[in-house]
Amino acid sequence: MPVEPLSQKEIEDRLAELPGWSVTDDGLTRSYRLANHFAATALVVHIAQIQDTIDHHSDLTLGYNSVNLSVNTHSAGGAITELDFGLAQRVEEIAPTHGAS
Repeated sequence: MPVEPLSQKEIEDRLAELPGWSVTDDGLTRSYRLANHFAATALVVHIAQIQDTIDHHSDLTLGYNSVNLSVNTHSAGGAITELDFGLAQRVEEIAPTHGAS
């Protein structure tokens, strides 16, 4: 079953539930700051495990003490869908365990 893009109103409503997330040209995005490079790397690995489990992947950028995510749904023409918000919610649940802010 194809995934449908969310309307602007649906995106705005969902963003209200995810502080720190925003919409850019590349999709749904979030940046995290961490204590050091090891903590940032651990967060990236944990996110990668989640993405493989749900078969939906973001663009991840690892910095010295930062992790940046950008996600959209390629099968929906690069639009933002429920899949993207599902991944964002999962990341929000695990990020504090890595000390991310």
